[in-house]
Amino acid sequence: MKKRIQDKLLVQRGKGQFKDQLKSYLVRCKADTPPFFKKMRTIGVLVAAAGTAVISSPVALPTAVVAIGGYLIIGGAVATAVSQAAIPSMGNFDKSID
Repeated sequence: MKKRIQDKLLVQRGKGQFKDQLKSYLVRCKADTPPFFKKMRTIGVLVAAAGTAVISSPVALPTAVVAIGGYLIIGGAVATAVSQAAIPSMGNFDKSID
């Protein structure tokens, strides 16, 4: 019985911590993005679009080319997500969470 209560407390603490981290990430995404990361975000979108074009082409392509297209999509998506979450400095970020 006591073990179940402790497990519930741990789960509740974990959920709160997850919500804080999610809120932190969403605040970072809404903050101003530095110019370098704006360019990187655009490049990421273009790379993902190129990968999508390769994969969805109507002609039969070799397996290696299709695999490279998949890697382009993943790389572009990751570059875009990371670039969107970049902020100019931690001082400004700490003030915006409160």
